[in-house]
Amino acid sequence: MSFHDEITAETTPSQGQDRKRAMLTIAIANQKGGVGKTTTAINMATAMAATGWRTLLIDLDPQGNASTGLGIDSASREVSSYDLLVDEVPIADATVGTSIPGLDIVPATVDLSGAEVELVSVEDRTARLRDALANHHGHEICFIDCPPSLGLLTLNALCAADSILVPLQCEFFALEGLSQLLQTVERVQQLFNPSLDIIGVALTMYDRRNRLTDEVSENVRECLGNLVFETVIPRNVRLSEAPGHGVPALIYDHSCAGSRAYMSLARELIGRFPAERQAA
Repeated sequence: MSFHDEITAETTPSQGQDRKRAMLTIAIANQKGGVGKTTTAINMATAMAATGWRTLLIDLDPQGNASTGLGIDSASREVSSYDLLVDEVPIADATVGTSIPGLDIVPATVDLSGAEVELVSVEDRTARLRDALANHHGHEICFIDCPPSLGLLTLNALCAADSILVPLQCEFFALEGLSQLLQTVERVQQLFNPSLDIIGVALTMYDRRNRLTDEVSENVRECLGNLVFETVIPRNVRLSEAPGHGVPALIYDHSCAGSRAYMSLARELIGRFPAERQAA
């Protein structure tokens, strides 16, 4: 079975149905680095595009790893997420296509690292991304790859998003970092975006050979219950290799354990969408 057949097996709407046109925006965020956030953003965006969703990925991390991981070289980044936030460039002008059918990206450049300082004195500085995405109908779903911090860039993503997906590494301090993120989400709900919710927590870098991994997984599920996705993302060499080739793991090796896990996570994510987002 091909990659396209596998990912669409349980996620394609029934014939005659059509998804609502309003774009669903999901921020992928965790203030801790190295938790698989960008890997999750790239592969979830690829999986959604493979199911037929017109998909947009916004790289909001100054490191630009999501852009590199989708094969967007620096020469192709004439207009970036920096221009979107600081210069209020229309989102259509900042979007470039990728090699993945149905998947576009707003790439990032190193200029983005200075955006937080430049926006400090700007009125409504937390709403720049929300305003940029307002009334955008070119895509059905948008993922935002946030930087590993809870600064102004991440706040812009949370103010613009309908939901947040949290990749959580199976390590000892996982819950400690998560509690800080949950507090930030609560404050954003109170001050800027009352409709923001957490669509789910995805356990990443899962190693069944490591007893600590199982203990962390059990603790997280005890604390958060059904908020945690059943699917876990394993430690997988192919997931690490794929960015070096400028393609998502789902394209690099769709049959590896990591790719299959992301396909399963995509099906589970769609199952959590509001019904009106899935079918008319």
